[in-house]
Amino acid sequence: MAESIIKEAPVKLTDGAIKQLHEIKKDQSLPDEYGLRVGVKGGGCSGFTYVLGFDEKKEQDEVYNVGGITVFMNKAHALYLLGIEIDWVDGLNNRGFQFNNPNASDTCGCGTSFSA
Repeated sequence: MAESIIKEAPVKLTDGAIKQLHEIKKDQSLPDEYGLRVGVKGGGCSGFTYVLGFDEKKEQDEVYNVGGITVFMNKAHALYLLGIEIDWVDGLNNRGFQFNNPNASDTCGCGTSFSA
């Protein structure tokens, strides 16, 4: 059965994030079938936390291609993640992935949890 890749992804990855994700995938010698899982789960100080990591495709996933990165996202998570931008920050005070979510009604100080 052929897998369809949808062109218009609900999430955006900045150039810095794409570069860092390619480096992580290479450094960890991950197989080609692994893609970047972007999602949410309950918890955190504001209600939801972000899920970001390499994983295998699951049955309920939509598949996207963002800057050469295969992105897996559970269909049910799109409501919370539509329009989100994921960036890589490498500064003096902060280093890591940063989530800019236009759907978040409240966020916490750590930037990894939100409420919608």
